[in-house]
Amino acid sequence: MAHLLLIDDDPLQLDIRRRLLERAAYSVTPATTPDEALACLTAHPPHCILMDLRLPDAATGRALLRDCKRLAPDIPVIVLTGLPQDLESAPERPLAGALLRKPVRSESLFSTIRRLALCSTFFLLFSLAPALAQIRDFPFSVANPRSELVADLELSSPGADWARAGAEAALVRLTIAGLPPQHVIVYGGPRRHTYSVFLGRLPAGAHTLRLSRDSKLSAENARLEIHDARVREINPSDPGYLLLAHAPILYPRSNTLPRFSDIPLLTYATRSSDRNQRVLEYTVIFSNEDGGTSTRSLMARWGRPTDIEYVYRVWLDSHGAPARTLIQTRGHKDVPYDGRREAFHPVLEPVTDNNMVEPARGNSLIRFQLAPVDADLANGSRELVMDQFPLTYSIAARELLREKKLRAPGSPNSESISDPRNYLTVELKLNLSGGAVQILAGRRNSNLWAGSSTGRAEDFITRSGWVRAAIELPPNTAPDEITALAVQCMIRPDNRGKTTLKTASCAVEAIGKVFFLGNDYLPRSPLRFADAPAAIEAGALAVFRRQP
Repeated sequence: MAHLLLIDDDPLQLDIRRRLLERAAYSVTPATTPDEALACLTAHPPHCILMDLRLPDAATGRALLRDCKRLAPDIPVIVLTGLPQDLESAPERPLAGALLRKPVRSESLFSTIRRLALCSTFFLLFSLAPALAQIRDFPFSVANPRSELVADLELSSPGADWARAGAEAALVRLTIAGLPPQHVIVYGGPRRHTYSVFLGRLPAGAHTLRLSRDSKLSAENARLEIHDARVREINPSDPGYLLLAHAPILYPRSNTLPRFSDIPLLTYATRSSDRNQRVLEYTVIFSNEDGGTSTRSLMARWGRPTDIEYVYRVWLDSHGAPARTLIQTRGHKDVPYDGRREAFHPVLEPVTDNNMVEPARGNSLIRFQLAPVDADLANGSRELVMDQFPLTYSIAARELLREKKLRAPGSPNSESISDPRNYLTVELKLNLSGGAVQILAGRRNSNLWAGSSTGRAEDFITRSGWVRAAIELPPNTAPDEITALAVQCMIRPDNRGKTTLKTASCAVEAIGKVFFLGNDYLPRSPLRFADAPAAIEAGALAVFRRQP
């Protein structure tokens, strides 16, 4: 199977051509900008590049053609254009292996790709064949039987599209003699991505990790490429050992597979201390939330459509063993963990549609062992972990699209949201005393300010510390149109919606990240604002101007 890099700044045309090529059994990596294309080219070199010339103008396309040939001189480039004269007389014309006038017939396009990809035949036959196998074995050895093991898996899923039913993802089954099997959801689609899982402990000596596509659980149209697997041995003396040794094993929620809904994307862990005891807390980022908080309120009060839930907290004794534990279960209640363990690993299962957990009862044929990310959230919100792994934004948006949970823009009376690319995400550090805040955005040439709460007092933010909110703006609002942010303070109502306090104050201590999502649903470059602290009394607001 040939791997193609497809470049077009028109998302609709890009999607149509990608689907056409994938139906013809090509593996396709799409890109909408020159920077994204060059990053894909170096991270996962294709066998052929297929690019539109006007990105958005011919000069930009010719510059990209030069950069592609400079970085990868042996990879052929096919240029598509409705105006061949933009390239025919230009000095870059010899750099293109083929120049095709749009609209181009599919047969002509496929014939040109086959002809130009012949230079990669040796690679296709001998290097790519192992990756396309549905089963691959990776031998490794263990020196210390007390070590915890981590496997870093480089996988991709040609034909997969998280936004399309029947093509969501391939599921990989991991097996090692002596350990229970586990699974990895290859949610990253056709792009090569690293998935890290913990394996547990094994006796010293030689072992084999087997990866295979689970045909019963994989989406029908999602194939599998197994590129590489590396097993790391984390010794008890390693600073990250305890964080790994206590990481939870997760069973899938009973109604999430094979629907590919609310899947666990990442686990992260934070460290703290309590009366001289070390405390580890494990939190899971799920791709969405099917129950509990509405998507509208998630965006208003948390700034994202994912579900981020703490699932397990453990206090360690002087030997690093569990001394006390809590899990977050039904009704957001904290209760001690009384379930079974594998070594120190608790075995948990989400049991509600908002991903509260209980000790897993019995055994599951599917289990996830996500290697935890070591997170330091002292200088930002917990969504910083999503920033570190931006694919989480794309998966959450595409799941909403597939499940038809997106409404038309400008209809705030719904519990759902519009296209996530219409939202400006804002991060602040707050110190509230009886107060609640919403965040507003001002635009050039508009007298109207848009607010994160969409007019609902229950969607004001009532917690101190680092927070995020997302503000819906008209479709296609450009980052340059944003001129200022404002923070409005009101008296916090009680649980019955009554205002019993006489006064309140809201302090803005810092402004963190402010950004839109791009066409690919990934965060764009952050915007900068004046970051002077501000104290706001109830009924007032503070304005923060955009900085160049």
